[in-house]
Amino acid sequence: MKALTPIVALTSVFMLGCCFVVFGACSVGLTQKLDLTDAQWSLIPALFLYTACIVQLFIGAITDKIGHKPISIVSFIVAAVSLILIASAPSVSMLYLAALLLGFGAMGLNTVGNTIIPQVLFGGKDPARASNFGNAFFGLGLFCGPLIINYVPTYQTGLIILTVLNIIFLVLALLAQFPPANLGYKFSTAFKLLGQAPVLIAALALLCYIGLEMSMSNWTAKLMNELYTNAGVANAAKSSATILSLFGLSMMIGRFIASGIKNLTAIGIKVIVVVSVVAALSLLLLYMAKAPAIAIIAVIVTGFAFAPIFPTIVGVTFGKYEVQYYGSIFGIIFAVGLFGGGLLQNLIGSMAGTSVQSAFIVLTITALVLLVIGLVMGKAKAKPVS
Repeated sequence: MKALTPIVALTSVFMLGCCFVVFGACSVGLTQKLDLTDAQWSLIPALFLYTACIVQLFIGAITDKIGHKPISIVSFIVAAVSLILIASAPSVSMLYLAALLLGFGAMGLNTVGNTIIPQVLFGGKDPARASNFGNAFFGLGLFCGPLIINYVPTYQTGLIILTVLNIIFLVLALLAQFPPANLGYKFSTAFKLLGQAPVLIAALALLCYIGLEMSMSNWTAKLMNELYTNAGVANAAKSSATILSLFGLSMMIGRFIASGIKNLTAIGIKVIVVVSVVAALSLLLLYMAKAPAIAIIAVIVTGFAFAPIFPTIVGVTFGKYEVQYYGSIFGIIFAVGLFGGGLLQNLIGSMAGTSVQSAFIVLTITALVLLVIGLVMGKAKAKPVS
C-alpha cells in the first residue's frame, strides 16, 4: 500500500534512533553486569559505528540499485536479532557480535528512512525541511529508547519491548509500496559523486556531527551517573537514563520546529553555523559543570542545538542533486560520519580515566571544527553527474 510508505520511512528513523541510543541506555546495567571498564565499554559502541561505517559505504548504492523494500525488510529483521542478543548477552563477546549486527540493521533503516523522507514529505520540494521533520522521529527514538529500557523491571525487558515494536514495523514494511528501484543505476556513479565538492564537504561535516551525537548518546548517562553519584543522589542510574531521554526529547522538538521553517534548504547554511556556535558553548558548559542541575541544562540546550544540524546538512546536499543519486550521496556522507563517530568513542574512552566529564572537552573542540566546515559548505558547487 502506497499510503504506508511515509509511515515505514518514519518508523525506520524512529527505530534508528533506538538503535543509536540502545548501548548508552544500557551502559550502566551492562557495565555492572559484565564488570567493564570505561575503556572496554567504549569498544562496544565504537564497533557498532565502525561496522555501520563500512556497511553505509555500500548500502546506499545497493538501495539505489535494488530498491528500498528488500533493504527495509532485512534491516528490521537484523535489528530485532541484535536487540535480543544484547538482552541475553552473557559476555562482552556477545555484545561485540550484537554491535556488529546492529551496525548492519541500523544502516539499512537509516538509508531507507532518510532517502524516502525527502521524496514523500512536502511534495519533495524542500528536502532540508522534510529531513528535519522526518528526523524528529529519530529524536523520538532517542527519547523513548532510554525510557522503555530503564523504566521497566530490567533493561532486558525493555529491549524485548523494543524488539516487539520492531517486528510491528517489519509487518508494515512488508505491506508497503516503495519507490521503484533505479535498475539502470551503475555503482561507478558513487565514485564519481565522491569527487564532488558538496559531497566531500558534507561528509566532513557529518564526520564531526555524528561523532558529537553518538558521544552524547553513549556517554551522557555515564556522565550524569558520575555527577549524581558525586552529589550523593540515590538511584543515580535511573536518573541518568532520564536525562539521556531529555536529550532525545529536545532533539525531537527542535527538529519539529525546524521543519516548520519554509525554504529551509535555501537558508540551511546559516542555520548550521548558528547552531554550531550554540552547541560549542553548551558542550563547554557540560564539560565545566560541577552540579547536576547545570549539566542537565547543558544537555537539553545541546539537544536543541544538535536538532537541525544533521537533517539540514543532508537536505542542503540533496538539494544540489537529482533524486536518483540520493542513496549514493547519503551512503558516502554518512559512512564518513560514522567513522568520525567511532574515533570519538575511542578517544573519550581513552581520555575518561577516573572522570568521564574530563573527556568532554574534545566535544567542544569538535563543534568548533564543525562551525568552520559549515562556513565553507555554502561555497561548494555541484557539477553534472555523467
